[in-house]
Amino acid sequence: MRVVLLGTAAGGGFPQWNCACALCTSDAPPRTQDCVAVSADGKNWYLLNASPDIRAQILATPALRAGPGPREIPLRGVLLTDAELDHSLGLLLLREAGGLPVWAPDAVLRALSDQFPARSIIDGYGGWDWLPASGIALDGLRVSVLPVSDKRPKYARSSTEDGPWVVAYRIEDLQTGGVFVYAPCLKSWPDGFDEFTGGASLVLLDGTFFAPDEMSGATRAKVGDGAQLAMGHLPITGSLAKIRPGPRWAYTHLNNTNPVVDPASPEHAAVLDGGASVPGDGTEFKL
Repeated sequence: MRVVLLGTAAGGGFPQWNCACALCTSDAPPRTQDCVAVSADGKNWYLLNASPDIRAQILATPALRAGPGPREIPLRGVLLTDAELDHSLGLLLLREAGGLPVWAPDAVLRALSDQFPARSIIDGYGGWDWLPASGIALDGLRVSVLPVSDKRPKYARSSTEDGPWVVAYRIEDLQTGGVFVYAPCLKSWPDGFDEFTGGASLVLLDGTFFAPDEMSGATRAKVGDGAQLAMGHLPITGSLAKIRPGPRWAYTHLNNTNPVVDPASPEHAAVLDGGASVPGDGTEFKL
């Protein structure tokens, strides 16, 4: 299985366009918004989330570019972890695909239809299928799903839809036995997560924030107002102590306030010392 990290930043990317904090004005490597591509054979590719940066991400990844025919594309579908705009707006940019299956939790599918009508817009271009995130079988890949949070996006706060609103995916290569776990949004270390990641070759974790008070001025960012906890992301300081030998652990979905975006920071070094990594955009793993 090939796993390509198309983007590794949280919503807004890094640097963030409306931010002049010390990190966003530093020389730290830029990152686009979180998105991953997976394939069992290098020919048929599936996206995990569809970021607003998806066009640039595809063009920067030779395996995802169109060809050899004038309208042939290697994309075969999209799996959404949640309904957040930074994970679903890219669907609108994929409207020329000629239709793709999209798998997501039921609450997410309804939110994209009723609260933010992305489905009705995209369906106008034809050929799209909206499928529940259960019993998913892809080309040579088997997918398991674990609900991890009931945090709904801001635009769906009035929704009465029951969760789960956020899931993690476990993807197994049926030929090689490689296992990839994708969990970019974790409100906590949920029940069953140790078992869900058991035997994994690679686990990509929520690295949105390094510390629980990161946006309140305790770090270099000094741009927050105490709203960080409401965003529903377990900080790295809370998850790093829970990782164990076996899987390769890595962090993604990094907020622009997170000091680990700077490879020279002590926080970045702490992640490495804790047995994990902070890969950048374009990193590829073969499992």
